[in-house]
Amino acid sequence: MKIAVVSSNGVDVDLHLGKGNSLYIYEYGENDLTFVEHREVDIDLEDKHQGEKVIRVCWDCDVIISAQFGFKSKIKADELNIKLVTDESSVDEALKSYIDHYNFMKN
Repeated sequence: MKIAVVSSNGVDVDLHLGKGNSLYIYEYGENDLTFVEHREVDIDLEDKHQGEKVIRVCWDCDVIISAQFGFKSKIKADELNIKLVTDESSVDEALKSYIDHYNFMKN
């Protein structure tokens, strides 16, 4: 499973999906979490409703964790079978929380 985290600094989940110009991509499998890459998105910070740009950059991800997301982003993510999750903690805490929940729901 590939997880994208929207973060300005790679430490905190601190950006709204529509302002997510910086993404940290992780791979989770067999109880192992690995950092894969950092992706940048060309976002105009003055414009609204740019979540679709972020989602398109995450086309190969299963989950996107951000501080917030809007209704239009949810619709686009659903079309691409990408789960949107909100969290406003550190990247490490957000990943652990999501993975713990994922494993709990699997069992």
